[in-house]
Amino acid sequence: MIVLAGASASGKTEAAKVLATKYGITKVITTTTRGMRQNEIDGRDYFFVNEEKFQKMIENDEFVEFTTYNGHRYGSTKAQIAPDKCVVIDPAGLRAYISLHDPNIITFFLDSSEETRFKRMLERGDPIEAATSRIEHDKKAFVKELLPIVDYHINTEIFNVEEVADLIYKIYKEAIMKKNKNKRK
Repeated sequence: MIVLAGASASGKTEAAKVLATKYGITKVITTTTRGMRQNEIDGRDYFFVNEEKFQKMIENDEFVEFTTYNGHRYGSTKAQIAPDKCVVIDPAGLRAYISLHDPNIITFFLDSSEETRFKRMLERGDPIEAATSRIEHDKKAFVKELLPIVDYHINTEIFNVEEVADLIYKIYKEAIMKKNKNKRK
């Protein structure tokens, strides 16, 4: 499984889309209480639920991890975890996946400058106030010294989205082969 973490507009979701279309890596569909954005589809982009349903899922221990971000709840369910899948998460979620100690989970941190991420948010249609708020939130949430150690770090400013996805896929396949080879020894 591929785990992608990074600040808002660092390229996580776009890389996951390329991984899906080009390599058949299925994106883990996370559950959220936030409203749908234009062009999003329930069950494809997220499972959109209300607060009551989300709370019931917590009580039923259905999540690997869940968090609140910008006033909305997000979580990935245990039912979505599988090989050749990809999940896009925040630092707390990253810690939850790392804590599983599953050799088939490969973690990546995607990074780019605040300026680049702000520009990307505006280009995708986020309101200026929301983009500014996300940048401010990310300054606290993504302090590098407080992030868990990931398997791989990728600067998304030096590659286009397809190159990022190609690199992730190549690293993932090599890492899985290496870990499986070491298991047999």
